[in-house]
Amino acid sequence: MELGLFLMPSHPPERDFRTGQEWDLAMLRMADELGYAEAWIGEHFTAPWEPNPAPDVLIAQALMQTKRIKLAPGAHLLPYHHPAELACRAAFMDHLAQGRYMFGVGAGGLPSDWKLFCVDGWAGQNRDMTRESLDIILKIWESNGGLEYQGKYWSVNVPNPMMRNFRHHVKPFQKPHPPIGIAGISPGSETLKLAGERGFIPMSLNLSARYAATHWEAVMEGAARTGRTPARRDWRMVRETLVADTDEEAYEACVRGPIGRMMRQYLLPLMGDVGIIQYLKDDESVPNDRITPEYLFDHGWLVGSVATVSQKLERMYQQVGGFGTLLLLGFDYADNPEPWFKSMRLMATEVIPRFMNSGAEKSIAA
Repeated sequence: MELGLFLMPSHPPERDFRTGQEWDLAMLRMADELGYAEAWIGEHFTAPWEPNPAPDVLIAQALMQTKRIKLAPGAHLLPYHHPAELACRAAFMDHLAQGRYMFGVGAGGLPSDWKLFCVDGWAGQNRDMTRESLDIILKIWESNGGLEYQGKYWSVNVPNPMMRNFRHHVKPFQKPHPPIGIAGISPGSETLKLAGERGFIPMSLNLSARYAATHWEAVMEGAARTGRTPARRDWRMVRETLVADTDEEAYEACVRGPIGRMMRQYLLPLMGDVGIIQYLKDDESVPNDRITPEYLFDHGWLVGSVATVSQKLERMYQQVGGFGTLLLLGFDYADNPEPWFKSMRLMATEVIPRFMNSGAEKSIAA
């Protein structure tokens, strides 16, 4: 199993943008030093708790401060970008990264972002736009000029060489293009069906294991449309994680620390407002108001001592049927970094080796 990071990025609303960016870079440097395989950086426009409208800016900075870790937007929200502009930006970033770039895409799920860009997400317009945009981006990357595409939401004309010095020249470094990842959250996710259909990297956001298990069914359904055979080793799983010397120490640093605060003040109320908080339950009979950081410490999160987290990881792995990369959901511990950095170290040096030696992974087919 590989380890990685998933940065929303999450910061408390009082954190100024520059300090938040510096904390994110510190996490990426630490991940690189510890041998984490990859990191995905989110994109949002109207969420003070997720203040990054330009993940490629953070990626560009991180490329200069790291050596091995692969970096990706997680994700560029396609309804909010003209596909021609984003195709060129992503291809350029691919050259800067020299093989360390992946292209994460998504449909966008925040109603406030829909409002800002006049996208009717309630009717699923964002998903339709995502499919069209992705089609256009791939066509642009393939084209050497002369492409004319008239879509429902966008139209593009990739020029042939013109006026002696102008032509379409910003093509990806990796051939035919960088690896593409798509995230999903709802059971039977439509975006994960698209991942299976196109052979892209599927990524499951932080749900209970019993709901996350339906995501692989969605990937398989999509893959069947095009005759593909997806591999579970390509599946990424995002999870709240904090490892400490004891369960009590982990509880204090997590539930009573920045993770607990962010969940109480932002993510759990948001999931309740948009009607998806039930996806965190390990038992459907649990009332919605019982879904608290205290509940999730016992029923979902990978939080505790090395032994506890190793057991939780093995149980989650078996419940979903196996996956290839665990992405630690990043949180803002800038005011007291040691518990977070200690957790990152313990995951890499203690938990994952113990999990690999447990035999759990060997019991799941590739």
